[in-house]
Amino acid sequence: MIRLPDASGALRPYTPRAARPVPPGPPPRLRTVLAAAHVVADPFGDTAPGGRAALDWDATLAFRRHLWAHGLGVAEAMDTAQRGMGLGWDTAAELIRRSAAEAAAVGGRIVCGAGTDHLTPPYGSPDDVAAAYERQLEVVESAGAQAVVMASRALAAVARGPEDYERVYGRLVRQTERPVILHWLGPMFDPLLEGYWGATDLDAATETLLRIVTAHPGRVAGVKVSLLDAGRERALRRRLPAGTRCFTGDDLHYPELIEGDDGASSDALLGVFDPLGPRAAHAARLLDSGDRHGFRAVLDPTVPLARHLFEPPTRFYKTGIVFLAWLAGHQHHFVMPAGLHAARTVPHLARAYELGDGLGLFPDPERAGERMARWLAVHGVER
Repeated sequence: MIRLPDASGALRPYTPRAARPVPPGPPPRLRTVLAAAHVVADPFGDTAPGGRAALDWDATLAFRRHLWAHGLGVAEAMDTAQRGMGLGWDTAAELIRRSAAEAAAVGGRIVCGAGTDHLTPPYGSPDDVAAAYERQLEVVESAGAQAVVMASRALAAVARGPEDYERVYGRLVRQTERPVILHWLGPMFDPLLEGYWGATDLDAATETLLRIVTAHPGRVAGVKVSLLDAGRERALRRRLPAGTRCFTGDDLHYPELIEGDDGASSDALLGVFDPLGPRAAHAARLLDSGDRHGFRAVLDPTVPLARHLFEPPTRFYKTGIVFLAWLAGHQHHFVMPAGLHAARTVPHLARAYELGDGLGLFPDPERAGERMARWLAVHGVER
């Protein structure tokens, strides 16, 4: 038994529950399920705020092997890996190369984020932003991975309207070796992306995105939508050209969006599938067998944890995800690049532990409980 603080600071007793392990399995057939994976910091790295992140490469790659073993694909060097929030491009490029090589060695699926985060203000012109994208796309494709074209703070800053987005993205998708996935990341994940696609009105922004996709048939494999708006995602996926997948990035409504309705469904590229990966893959395999009830029975109980992790300010969800990875034994410490382990409160992380334990996410509940108790003691909660 340990004592957990609530939002008011009051302490209450909590008894850890039993683990509910999910065995490894093959990739699902009917849905593509990708987990955006976190990185493991080197806690002894001699780094300074704003400097290059120091990573524990062995632990970082071991976590990706864990995801592949359970049948998930890995979305590498994305928002969950702290792109733009502690993971700079130089380290991200090395991460892409290492993870892509590991994927090839074990036969795992991987997609990798290409953006413009090596640019610093002033960003120049839209053509300068396009050239920056090209530099990162070359790294992804030379590593043998499929590219996710990430939303660009630089493009959001310099574009004068939808035409600039159409010109930049058109230039990019015409030259890539493989069809790409486009990523629409909402401002709840990054406030500097407000007004992406050249409009703050989401209906107008949607039209611009659709023009880009339809103008380049066969060049856009999918669109990842991270707006936390299930209705808008459904409307968008109904209008995508045949053969262009919709990847949900909605960490609040993923069970219903992946299950689908009226003959349409979303694939998944989700940060919340970092801690939930084995259950997500198991649920998707139930869909393969036509067991929609079983699919929802596995995933619906995970939504309270997801909503907690992604509560505002949403961009700090990574802190809870790494905290759960530490408790689950995927790494031996709770340290994050750029000090982001301090981005959530003690009551928030205590609740994340309780919800994760309630789902049986920790293979060794006794170890998780002991780590939780020691972490709480450091923060003034006596046993």
